[in-house]
Amino acid sequence: MSDENRQQTVEQVTKAVEGEVIAWLVVHHARKIDARGIEDGFWLIAHDGVIVSTGNGGAALASACRGFGIADGAAGSDSGTGQAEALPLSLKPGVVEVDAQGRNLTPGYIDIHAHGSWNRSFDDGLEGIDIARTGHMVHGTTRQVLSLITNPMDVMCANLKNVKAAMGKRPDILGSHLEGPFLALSRKGAHDPNCLKDPTDDLVDRLLDAADGSIRQITIAPELPHGISAIKRFAAAGVVPAVGHCDADYETARRGFEAGAGIMTHMFNAMNGLKHREPGPIPAAVEDPRVTIELINDGFHVQNPVLRMAVKFAPHRFAFVTDAMSATDCPDGAYKLGALDVTVKGGHARLVSNGSIAGSTLLLEHSVARAVNVLGMAPNDAVEAATLTPARAFGFDHANAVTGAPLGLLSPGYAADLLLSDPKTWQVEHVWCAGRRIR
Repeated sequence: MSDENRQQTVEQVTKAVEGEVIAWLVVHHARKIDARGIEDGFWLIAHDGVIVSTGNGGAALASACRGFGIADGAAGSDSGTGQAEALPLSLKPGVVEVDAQGRNLTPGYIDIHAHGSWNRSFDDGLEGIDIARTGHMVHGTTRQVLSLITNPMDVMCANLKNVKAAMGKRPDILGSHLEGPFLALSRKGAHDPNCLKDPTDDLVDRLLDAADGSIRQITIAPELPHGISAIKRFAAAGVVPAVGHCDADYETARRGFEAGAGIMTHMFNAMNGLKHREPGPIPAAVEDPRVTIELINDGFHVQNPVLRMAVKFAPHRFAFVTDAMSATDCPDGAYKLGALDVTVKGGHARLVSNGSIAGSTLLLEHSVARAVNVLGMAPNDAVEAATLTPARAFGFDHANAVTGAPLGLLSPGYAADLLLSDPKTWQVEHVWCAGRRIR
């Protein structure tokens, strides 16, 4: 995509996501895939950005449309397969009808750990947020927690305020994730060691004040001197602390989860590995049913044999994340991660200084596709890991003050975050966010 076309896309997506909601949307002849299962001949009706009815077959759809007063006429004959040859009624003017023609219909993807795309990061101000969000939105990530990299404290506070301001304009931004500065030096990965801190009370309060209720998640190494107390303070403030970038042993990680941490940041990466006599933090997360476990499914951060094993550790608790940096959906070359220089080669990002992995160039669209087509996961399980599980990590699977309608399922009462994708490749072709047509 040329720079000119990319800029036009940013403008179109930003306008759409901040624009008016479709009053009535009818999608039919779809293959529904969500955490509750797979259903052919599926249809749904959404009103003002919320799904109000779902079902199977043309006759039932006709009856529902007439019940909502958005159609006239009688139901047509049913083919006996739960589908009708065509929509068996006349919809009233203004109702948007979409014939899915057998495509996959899934909830919109939710990425709770990503740093950017399209040569911008979420640390790059409001314009950078719009650009980076567009790069993910057009590939089906309808909602996103914006991850902010380790920086000096005043910069991190300014970036938190930018995320808060962006949330006030557009519904697709769920809040911020602070990946730093409270990380272990020995497990810093691509974070600036000069900016790492112990999470003392004054620093915790400073971040909470700057965010004004918009922090959703913060990664903390629990073994730091004030690590456990910081986890307690953030949890009490409504933030979900995450154990990660840590040198913690099993017992310390378990204490972190007991103190209120509800997420493990990109399991296997930037932490002690699994050893039979030194179990480390991974078993502590796996055995705690309260913990959501992030997993970068690109075959690089974690290779396929381990990925296949990992998704069986804790069914329904794995959230696919991208950890995507600014080079996502861009050519190989030179980029920045915070103040650090990064080289991307073959789609893999590494620090120039020491060769450490510096995030990914992954999209959730590709993560779900490879889960099904490479790892052999059941489609509904793969979709769950990119929709309902990340929503559940923050209580967004229920009505809440941030999203209003819950996220993560194609069910009445849930937000009309919808994707239509190719049944074989899983390439996303059409996107709606909160009842707004994005593409």
